[in-house]
Amino acid sequence: MAEREITPTHSAFLELREERSGMQEGYGFLDEKRLILAAEILAELARYEQMREGFRLLYTKAAAGLRAALARHGVEGLEIYPKAAVPCKELRVESRSVLGVRVQAADWETGERETPPPAVGASPEADECRDSFVDLVLHAARLAVHAGNLERLRLEYSRTARRARALEDVLLPEIDESLRLVEGALEEMEREEAMRVRQVRSIT
Repeated sequence: MAEREITPTHSAFLELREERSGMQEGYGFLDEKRLILAAEILAELARYEQMREGFRLLYTKAAAGLRAALARHGVEGLEIYPKAAVPCKELRVESRSVLGVRVQAADWETGERETPPPAVGASPEADECRDSFVDLVLHAARLAVHAGNLERLRLEYSRTARRARALEDVLLPEIDESLRLVEGALEEMEREEAMRVRQVRSIT
């Protein structure tokens, strides 16, 4: 940042002090916001990790079911196997604001599972594979909501931390230096004025 040309006057000194006070207050707000966002990120990360562990278990089950179904029917047999009816009407998403950041929670509004059309050469392996992937897709949608929360929180935390560092490392030191220079100039002017007063008194 370019240095400002400041005339060393008492009014300029007071304006600088007021400006510094505002900057310090802004830094305090940003620092507090940074802590709140960090706490929310940790809480959201714990929820995400819990959801991801559930996703891993479902993924492992679905992969095993797919291997078993392929071994029983082959790729062509699974391609014509009746698809599952997803037992969900809609994904319900609830939002709340954390210092302006949208944090969401989601769940499916479920209904009764419809029985798929009968398959030619039906097997428990293919049925289990189909049901496993339905569960996996439903869980993946909820996991994606938490991933989005983490990304939005991360971006806001980065912006907040960057602004806080700019105040702490650049703007506040610059204004402190300006205050020091103006204060030194004022003191020098006061000393010169005092010397002139003494000289006038000694002459008179």
